[in-house]
Amino acid sequence: MAKRRPDTKSEEEAMTRNKPPTVEIPPPKSGDISPLGSSLGGDGDGAEYPKPNHFLIAALGASAGGLEAFENFFKHMPADAGIAFVVVQHLAPDHPSALAELLGRRTRMAVTEARDNTQIVRDRVYIIPPNATLTIENCTLRVMEPAQPHDRRTPIDILFSSLAEDCGENAVCIILSGTGTDGTLGLRAIKEHGGMTLAQTLKSAKHDAMLRSAIATGLVDHVLPVEEMPAKLLEYAAHLSSVNGNGKSSSIQEQIGARLGKIYALLRRRTGHDFGQYKRNTSIRRLERRMKALQIDTVDQYIQLLERRPEEADKLFNDLLIGVTRFFRDPEAFETLDREVILKLFAGKNAGSQIRVGVVGCASGEEAYSIAILLCEHASTLDNAPKLQIFGTDIDERGLEIARKGRYPESIAEHVSAERLDRYFSRQDAPSRSTGTYVRSAFSQTIVLLKPPRFRAWI
Repeated sequence: MAKRRPDTKSEEEAMTRNKPPTVEIPPPKSGDISPLGSSLGGDGDGAEYPKPNHFLIAALGASAGGLEAFENFFKHMPADAGIAFVVVQHLAPDHPSALAELLGRRTRMAVTEARDNTQIVRDRVYIIPPNATLTIENCTLRVMEPAQPHDRRTPIDILFSSLAEDCGENAVCIILSGTGTDGTLGLRAIKEHGGMTLAQTLKSAKHDAMLRSAIATGLVDHVLPVEEMPAKLLEYAAHLSSVNGNGKSSSIQEQIGARLGKIYALLRRRTGHDFGQYKRNTSIRRLERRMKALQIDTVDQYIQLLERRPEEADKLFNDLLIGVTRFFRDPEAFETLDREVILKLFAGKNAGSQIRVGVVGCASGEEAYSIAILLCEHASTLDNAPKLQIFGTDIDERGLEIARKGRYPESIAEHVSAERLDRYFSRQDAPSRSTGTYVRSAFSQTIVLLKPPRFRAWI
């Protein structure tokens, strides 16, 4: 497998350019929407989290400017903390990497280049090899040759996502200096599965684009200078050990269940949204995760924090709204939709007709755009196709803003075919995908993204 040294400047210049314009379209008339779409987000009451390992695994991701941040981190990280570390940096595929050697000078932990089928052990640092995809499965490293071309790879997202699924609350992701957006989707996965997320402060980073992308999600638990991260990591490890080792977890869940009404009231007062009908088990899990991230032992203490710091209600609101979404999520459902529903919607329609579709809980827009693509693909086969309009709604304004901009990371290539990428997305100078000229010409009068109407019953 070929090795390489870090590539920095080309990424830095490429990733900081144009943002596509916001889509702004008037809201629909009431009673004139076909309720075809529905949110595919949420983890459901029956969702199962992975069985946790007995120690933390922290994954660190960086690109341009990452070496200095890595060195600073391990300089301050004790070598006997009982935590394993996996490091990913954007590397050119055809040059050897000296990262393992360089970091080995900053820590007494063993630092090795990752090899396939290696069992992860505590107090060791594993470095991604050049021209490789690194994932974690059953606490074991899996090293493979990337399927995607170099300019479409997102190794940090891939590692974070696999770590989240494998380790649950014992997963920690740390995003450091870098350009682009790699790591943002993986960070969301870490949060979904109950882990902790850290990001370097913008001021302390050589390049902050990757950090801005992550922080903009509202899902970063702690934004810290690199030298303060090891202490926060140790606090989290100690708190998890205390809670899980003493059997406190079930007690905390019972406490949360008993005080959900009070917590929902505080959320409603701050955000105007009532979570009373939200999935109970999901709320309990995410509240417990939030308490662990803050190292809070009792529900009463957390309620006092909500009362004392209203901004904590905003952060909890964001945590509760974490959506499990991506383009064409659940491929079989979309195939059935395309085969059995889309065709019927066009039956008897012509250029003077209109098809209107509602996508409820559209989050950051992936589902709405996926349905729009299916509709546009069928419309392109007709001589006199009807007009199309898709209404995507969500209570999360941050998600809607992402959807309006239509800017998505390169990792969507895992779920969107090359043909659809070429037809419905424009490639910017950076390794990211965003809705561009073609998509705007096809969708500018098709996609409507707005907050749902607020009725008295909702307040």
